[in-house]
Amino acid sequence: MIDEFKVKGQELIDKVEELIKEGNARRIIIKDEKGHTYIEIPVTVGVLGAMFAPILTAVGALAGMAANFTIEVVKRETDNNGDNTETSKV
Repeated sequence: MIDEFKVKGQELIDKVEELIKEGNARRIIIKDEKGHTYIEIPVTVGVLGAMFAPILTAVGALAGMAANFTIEVVKRETDNNGDNTETSKV
């Protein structure tokens, strides 16, 4: 499943931090208002604490560059066997 969020500048950091802490995202993709990808963040279950800092620093630098962003979140889904699978755009 893929969710999209529209955010402005400083909201970007808060939203990315929230998505990482939720723990059900496999990948976070940040795009500008024209659809150009700035950064793709693979999010794994093992990403904790100190590993957030460099990610949030990069996201903070992006927040100062442009006014409007789209955040695409590729989420984990559970199949009928209870296994986590990744969904992607086709």
